[in-house]
Amino acid sequence: MQAFAFVFPGQGSQSVGMLDAWGDHPVVLEALQEASEALGEDVARLIKDGPKEDLALTTNTQPVMLVAGVAAYRAWMAETGAAPSAVAGHSLGEYSALVAAGVLTLAQAAPLVRFRAQAMQDAVPVGVGAMAAILGLDAAKVIEGCAEVANEFAGVADEVVEAVNFNDPLQTVIAGSKDAVDRACVVLKAKGAKRALPLPVSAPFHSSLMKPAAIRLRERLQAIEFLPTQIPLINNMDVAVELDPDRMRDALYRQAFGPVRWVECIRALKARGLSTVVECGPGKVLLGTFKRIDPELTGIALSDPASLAELKNLFTGAA
Repeated sequence: MQAFAFVFPGQGSQSVGMLDAWGDHPVVLEALQEASEALGEDVARLIKDGPKEDLALTTNTQPVMLVAGVAAYRAWMAETGAAPSAVAGHSLGEYSALVAAGVLTLAQAAPLVRFRAQAMQDAVPVGVGAMAAILGLDAAKVIEGCAEVANEFAGVADEVVEAVNFNDPLQTVIAGSKDAVDRACVVLKAKGAKRALPLPVSAPFHSSLMKPAAIRLRERLQAIEFLPTQIPLINNMDVAVELDPDRMRDALYRQAFGPVRWVECIRALKARGLSTVVECGPGKVLLGTFKRIDPELTGIALSDPASLAELKNLFTGAA
């Protein structure tokens, strides 16, 4: 079997009924039960019935995306036993990758990501912060434009805008205070951006405004036991594989208010000889980034039994 990597999506790929296609797959049901017990609520019902507005709440989105990614991964492992050669996750998806790598159990990770979500929402009131996707502009120019706007707002408390998600060479997400983000959208379009799209999020994730949330998260992380890594995990913050639990905790702490270096993460997988990358979980939001980052990469989605069967056939020759 050829070597491959698994990566896990973060917020934005959730949808009501996103696990329906798995039916009564025992491993998926087991993952839902484990998460439900850890959170003290029926996660399966939330995913199946929603409503959409509840699923979109950050405190719900983060746990449900975690369990959905882990469930798909466990279904793959149950049917093939073929572990990836490395894993990574985009933002919240890094927690799914930690479970896949054996560092955290799902029972540990589910309440942890809910705590993370609540801390993030508490850090900046709804409507005060904002995020926007900048399309068609080199990341260096996005950083430059954000710096110019930051200088315009110099001396104004909590008015910041920063590049926070480097999704592909020509797609960078910015975040910060609403006024500064709005101004940056104007500046960046003047610099040549094709589009500047406000994102429907409730907080300026990965910006420095999340530092209060990160401090709370760091305290929570200290109380959680990290198990030895079974699969190399390339983290968002340093684009590094860490084995020391304290360094892993520190990277997760800094990730809460630091940028997601996704382009570099994918290139790091390629540098390890992994030219096939599987997006594991609902949706295909990461799939499109692979070819834009490196045309030689092959991207595949694993989100339901049909795609699992296709993946098995591709890798093993037996559906």
